[in-house]
Formats: sequence, structure tokens, C-alpha cells
Amino acid sequence: MATPKILLASKSPRRQEILALAGYSFEVIEISADETFPPHLKGAEIPIFLSEYKSTHYIPQNKDEIVVTADTIVWIDDLVLNKPANEREATEMLERLSGRIHTVFTGVTLKSSEKICSFHDATEVEFYPLSSEQIQHYIQNCQPYDKAGSYGIQDWMGLHGVKRIQGCYYNVMGFPIAKFSREIESFLGQ
Repeated sequence: MATPKILLASKSPRRQEILALAGYSFEVIEISADETFPPHLKGAEIPIFLSEYKSTHYIPQNKDEIVVTADTIVWIDDLVLNKPANEREATEMLERLSGRIHTVFTGVTLKSSEKICSFHDATEVEFYPLSSEQIQHYIQNCQPYDKAGSYGIQDWMGLHGVKRIQGCYYNVMGFPIAKFSREIESFLGQ
């Protein structure tokens, strides 16, 4: 098989940064997909469903193309915290996360013209208690509106608010690169 052409169907600058940092050559493609999901799904089922759904929006042109789609959620209290729509939602999410443990799930789908494979990764994140002032400082200075759960572990919140993580750091950023490396190798070897 020829060297595969990886097509990353994601506008996320963090996913692009992680793939490039890991040494992958890829092209970014744009897809537009609704991110609603059936209400009965829980935890990891949600980002897997969404990554698979996103993958249906692009058909690989030849067998050497691999489309990569992904979705990341923050999960706490049997609730999904997606990207906040406004300052109020961001404040509510960060108040809920303050002083507690939550799980970040990322679902990834690999799709060629011949097959499809999905997997997920999970990372536990524990926050220190956050004051109202810290939450407002973060929202005003870090603009968390494009981040699941209203925070980025790679910015101020990770430096000041995160007590510990258990699992893949890059998964919290939005792309479990170590697991991806193993899964794409397996996908290409099948």
C-alpha cells in the first residue's frame, strides 16, 4: 500500500498542532456536521457517535486516503459539557468543575474507501477549587468559547486550576495522539 494521505476533518487548531508535533503529514479538509446526539448516549458513546457521524460527510476519493474525524467532550455528573455559547454558560461549567474530578472523552474515527474504525480515550482531570475571581479572570482573558468544558489544559487553567490528571494530556487538548499512532498503524496493517 502506498503511503496514506491523512485528511484531518477538523477546524481545531489544537488537533492540527498535535498531529504536526507528532510528525504526521496531513491535509485539513472542511466538513460541516451537526453535533447533536441521541439523548440516551452516555460518556464515551457521545464522542464516538459524533466522530463517526462527522466521517459520513466526506467520502475518500481513493484507497490511499484516510479521513480522520474526532470529537471531545467533558463528562461530569452524567452530563456532557460541550463548548459554551456565552459567558454565563462558561461560568456555570467552570463552577461545576471547580474542586472536582471530571472525565474528558475523545472519540476518533479513521475512514478509508474500504473500511472504518473508531476508538476513544478517557482522561480524568481534577481541578483545584476555583474562586469566582479566578473563573472570571479566565473567561475574560482566555476566551474559552471553542473548548469543551470551557477550558484548555494547555493555557492558564492548566497552569493554575488543574490539580492532577490521570491519562493522556493530549486527549484533554482534544486528540489522543499516542493511541491514534497505534490505531492508525493497526488500521493500515489490516
